[in-house]
Amino acid sequence: MSNLTVAPHERGVLRLFSLDMRTEEAKFLREPGAADQILGVSGLDPAQIDVFPVSDLEELGLFGYLNDGCGVSADQLNRTMLEAIEGWVMVLRSAAFDGQGADLKPDPRVHLVGLYTEETTNWTGGKIETESAKPFSAPQTLPEGPKPRRIGSAVLALVILLVVGGVLWLIL
Repeated sequence: MSNLTVAPHERGVLRLFSLDMRTEEAKFLREPGAADQILGVSGLDPAQIDVFPVSDLEELGLFGYLNDGCGVSADQLNRTMLEAIEGWVMVLRSAAFDGQGADLKPDPRVHLVGLYTEETTNWTGGKIETESAKPFSAPQTLPEGPKPRRIGSAVLALVILLVVGGVLWLIL
């Protein structure tokens, strides 16, 4: 297999590989650094690599795993081809590269099945037509200004009068 290039800052790309190896060898790829060795790179995040036998997916299958589990749109997937894959597979997410570019040099027992992109959130939307979304549609009220705080002054004046009155009462 020829080299596979991963662009710097790549996001949302999944690479599906079939693994032509014994079960023990495939299981070993779950260990930190093992996938790095078989792909000819270093520094991959093992949390972003899935290695499993297709039989573990049961009725879901690879199509369901990629579509429902990974967010790959159905129009990117070939159900017939994915259902024909048996044995062990490896799913490598872009996040495994931590924004770094790389040239993968896969071992001859690792075969690229496909490169898929995860669906991203579409933040665009149409115009909101409800009455409450129209400008100046809220009820108009006058803003409340600061209320005078004369009660404190009145209490202070009363205390002063009582003190002065008490002093005058004592003097007279």
